[in-house]
Amino acid sequence: MTTATAPAHITTRGSIKVEPLTCTIGAELSNVNLGAASRDAELVAEIRSLLLKHKVVFFRDQDITRAEHVAFARHFGELEDHPVAGSDPDNPGLVRIYKSPDSPIDRYENAWHTDATWREKPPFGCVLRCVECPPVGGDTMWVNMAEAYNRLPEHVKTQIAGLRARHSIEASFGAAMPIEKRLALHAQFPDAEHPVVRTHPETGEKILFVNAFTTHFTNYHTPANVRFGQDANPGASQLLSYLDEPGLHPRVPGSLPLEEEQHGVLGQPEHAALRGDGLPALPPQDGTRRHHRRHPVLITGVI
Repeated sequence: MTTATAPAHITTRGSIKVEPLTCTIGAELSNVNLGAASRDAELVAEIRSLLLKHKVVFFRDQDITRAEHVAFARHFGELEDHPVAGSDPDNPGLVRIYKSPDSPIDRYENAWHTDATWREKPPFGCVLRCVECPPVGGDTMWVNMAEAYNRLPEHVKTQIAGLRARHSIEASFGAAMPIEKRLALHAQFPDAEHPVVRTHPETGEKILFVNAFTTHFTNYHTPANVRFGQDANPGASQLLSYLDEPGLHPRVPGSLPLEEEQHGVLGQPEHAALRGDGLPALPPQDGTRRHHRRHPVLITGVI
């Protein structure tokens, strides 16, 4: 027995063919060569507009050079290196991520997160290219954090309206380090504090801005929230746990499982959260590897 499927809702934007992938997040863009786009500011502006609309965009069969990858990403902002993940020595800002059966079982990406929110100025997004992936597994999931905020109950929106939270690289990437190295990492990158609800400077959308790097609220302990001193932490931690599961809670139906294609390139703006390797924290399949090259793009202004 076969089930008929609805035709894909495909539109054309200028020279780009746009195929939305879910109702709330993600679109596949075709008829685009990102090598050429790296030299075409008008085409990049068109892609940026689609990125802001769909939160994550995907391009297949992009056999571009590292230099073209760098040049394309630089149209969106200044590039940055990651203090823990290694970068390409010839292309600063190109972070190389390798996963293999012999890799340490760290799986840092196996949690809902927005990249580098432990920075005082988090990145606008990143351009991620999957160079090699296993035949099974290695998926990435995405969540629309503007929609996550929209679907919160009104009383929760009221409760978190003025809250701020700490984001820490020490408590995430630094957790498994020897204490001296962990403290040095913290000294170089002190915990950042951000609003729990941010407003995107270009779209005006309100965004739920907590993730796996978020450790605690900094201004929860007020008479309105705390009756007795001892119930401050349980109340705050329960609220943070509730907010930090956007892809698992039914209030966000737009989680997008993606089976990554070799040479696929995607953009991630700061109002999308991602989780790597799928929901189970499984290593790559025996004998297979996962290799990404990515460019985190610094945000251009404070939100």
